[in-house]
Amino acid sequence: MPRVRVALIADIHGNADALRAVLADIDRQGANRIIVNGDVVNRGPDSVEALSLLLEREDVTFTLGNHDDLLHLWHTRSDTLPEGWFTDPFWGATDWSAAQLDRAGLLHVPQDWPLTLTLREAGLPEVLVAHGTPAHYRESLSERTDPERVAELAGSAGVLVGSHIHRPARAERGGVLVLNTGAVGAPANGDPRAQYLLLTATPSGWVPEFRAVPYDRSGVLRRFGTSGLLRTGLSAEIFRDEVETARSLYTPYWMWTEANGHPRDANTWAAFQRDHPLPRTS
Repeated sequence: MPRVRVALIADIHGNADALRAVLADIDRQGANRIIVNGDVVNRGPDSVEALSLLLEREDVTFTLGNHDDLLHLWHTRSDTLPEGWFTDPFWGATDWSAAQLDRAGLLHVPQDWPLTLTLREAGLPEVLVAHGTPAHYRESLSERTDPERVAELAGSAGVLVGSHIHRPARAERGGVLVLNTGAVGAPANGDPRAQYLLLTATPSGWVPEFRAVPYDRSGVLRRFGTSGLLRTGLSAEIFRDEVETARSLYTPYWMWTEANGHPRDANTWAAFQRDHPLPRTS
């Protein structure tokens, strides 16, 4: 069997330094193909640069992530988004990122990306890839996914690959290998390294390897300020803190404000941090 290695990367979230580190590692590992499993843009300061780096390569294919789609929906003032979001200062980072991509002429690019990709190699199980799941790009896929749901999602595929949750995962569910790529630009598992999944074809099947690539985060953390992103408001501050802590902060903060009926502002963010202290990574 010819040597086939496929790199699956996702959740870059506008972090060009993490992306460069991963692309260099992919080249060293001798991957034949790169599948970018959504969320190239938004959250970080480098959406334009990250997307441009990937579009320059000939070995890259994409699936659509929720943030890739969100920026287009935001720019077009889609009625699928709550009307109040467009005047809420909390969404300043999203507005900024959409404007950056629009000025670069790249905002429309993700609209051509499919929701799923199927990887086929002779004699091996099909690999079905989607940012969340094949049913929806915001549905989570991990070792916690119910076996019956895995069977529904996988269909004839023997390997199901998702991203979106910002941490690597692996499980066997009813003969289906469930994998999650982890995140390149904003990991949420406490490990600040840029993380991705490498699949190698072997006579006995696909062999997964979770890669974690160290890189210097000082540049991207600095660019949150120098780019102007940090001046857009609270969500940008939270996104920066996620890169610094390698933890999920935005989603639990959102859920906490929803559950308690709090506005999303500096005061409630400070209260949330007091109630949910997190160590900083080195």
